Parts: sequence; structure tokens; C-alpha cells
Amino acid sequence: MSASGGTKAIVAALGANLAIAVAKFVAFAFSGSSSMLAEGVHSIADSGNQGLLLLGGKRAKREATDEHPFGYGRERYIYGFLVSIVLFTIGGVFALYEGYEKIHDPHPLDNWFWPVGVLVFAVLAEGFSFRTAIKESNELRGKQTWSQFIRRAKAPELPVVLLEDFGALVGLVLALFGVVLTLVTGNGVWDGIGTMCIGALLVLIALVLAAETKSLLLGEAAGPEQVARIREAIVDGDVVTRVIHMRTLHLGPEELLVAAKIAVEHDDTAAEIAKAIDAAEVRIREAVPIARVIYLEPDIYSEAAAAAGPDPEATPGGR
Repeated sequence: MSASGGTKAIVAALGANLAIAVAKFVAFAFSGSSSMLAEGVHSIADSGNQGLLLLGGKRAKREATDEHPFGYGRERYIYGFLVSIVLFTIGGVFALYEGYEKIHDPHPLDNWFWPVGVLVFAVLAEGFSFRTAIKESNELRGKQTWSQFIRRAKAPELPVVLLEDFGALVGLVLALFGVVLTLVTGNGVWDGIGTMCIGALLVLIALVLAAETKSLLLGEAAGPEQVARIREAIVDGDVVTRVIHMRTLHLGPEELLVAAKIAVEHDDTAAEIAKAIDAAEVRIREAVPIARVIYLEPDIYSEAAAAAGPDPEATPGGR
């Protein structure tokens, strides 16, 4: 992903959430609406989440060390996972608790125009943030559906902001639903029901984010198109005749490790093989620029070994 695009979306979301949080807490103070309180806490949690994403992006830029020779690119995944935890606990669980309390001890709203006015303002501000996230994501999404983009994105920032903003907009509609029904019926239970719905929505989004960032933390391979381009770039048809087996791993959103065992002829000299490997590395980086760490091991291809099954030391495909 474009780091600048992700940062732009995060900053837009942070500014919107801080302004919305202040407005929501003011509305809660004047109206006593539990939906406003839950939404205010939600906006504070979202602001903290954007701060975590910015911090993760900054820490991920540190240079590699002897202790961490592949760098710190995965810090972005760690902070993305922390975001899902914060959203689940501070956002979702708090809203569920507050809604439960309001249902069991309902009371009418005071100064109803405060929550209604703030919700309208919040919808506009969140809409601006969501629009920015969609615009930045569309530059990377290509022909993927939105669900495919969120599942397959190797950078956590844009999917996180997209889901947060989407959840915020739906949550605002639910809060408005609860407030309006409370005003119409005079029964504060509806405000509590709206708050409970907000909590359930946030918990669901947090679980989706946790699942996706967990997969990234465990280590994901390059996409099928990138793998195909790397395989094609390795083989030169002269010295390197085929890829025996290959593994790829994202060290970070913009850094890919490539490890492959390549087939060479038994009578090739060491100098010829070394030159062919150097040329293959150049072709790989031209085909997939994020392939930063490349290890190519020459070997003699054996039909019998390949037919016998996987190499027990490493990968499927045999030698």
C-alpha cells in the first residue's frame, strides 16, 4: 500500500473523531443519553486507535539490527492487532454494559436537540473521513471487492480505518434510531437498545480486525499474482531451468522475503551459477519491487526425487 495514502486516511479519521468525541460528550452532559455516552467513548477509542496506527507506522521504519535482522516492518501488524483489542474492550464491551444499564433503569432524555444535532454533525464528519479512506483504498483495491480487499490487504491501516469509519457511521444511525424512538415514545429503553446495538456492532468489527491482523502476524505469503511474477523472473531458460520450490513471506506490508531452490545443470560452473543468481535477483526486484530479501539455492533437479514427494527439510515439490 502507499504509506502516504494510509497516513492521510488515518489523520483524516483522527481529526474527525476528536471533534466528534467532544461534541458527543457535550450532548451527553446536557441530555443524559446513554447512546451519546457510548458513542463518545467509541470516538475516544477510535482516536486512540488512530494514534496507535501512526505510532506503529513510525516504529516500523526503524533500521534492522543484529537482534532483528529483518527489520521492524511487522510492528504495523502488532499495532493493528492492538487496535482490534481496544475497539473490542473500550468500544464494544463498554457500549454493551451501558446499554444494559439503561434498559434496566430507563429515563427520558433532556434537551433532545443536543444529541440530535451532534449526531447530524457526527454523520457529516465521519462521512468525510470515510470518503477519504475509500478514495485512498480505491487506488490499491483494483478489481477486488471490498471484502476481498480487507481480507487480502497486507497493510493494516486502510482496512482498519475503513472498518472503523463504517462502524462509526452505522453506530451513529443506531444512536439516532435510539434517540428518536425515545423521544417519540417517551421510553428510555429505546436509547438503551440503540446503545446495545452499537456495542454488538463494535464487537463484531473488532473480531473481524483481530482475525485479519492475526493472520498477518503469523506471516502471510505474497499474493498469487506476485508469486507468478517471481517464478517467471527467476527462470532464465539457460542456467536456471526451473523453480524446484519457493516460499515467500511478508516481513512487513512493503517488504517481502523470497526463498527458492532453483534447478541448474550439473556441468554449470560456480561462476556461471553465481552470475545467474545475481541476474535472477535483479529480475525479481524489477518484477516485484517489494521483494527486498532474496535467497536462491541452486540444486540439481531430479525427476525421481520430485515424484517421491516433498523434501522433508523444507517444502512441498521435491527436488
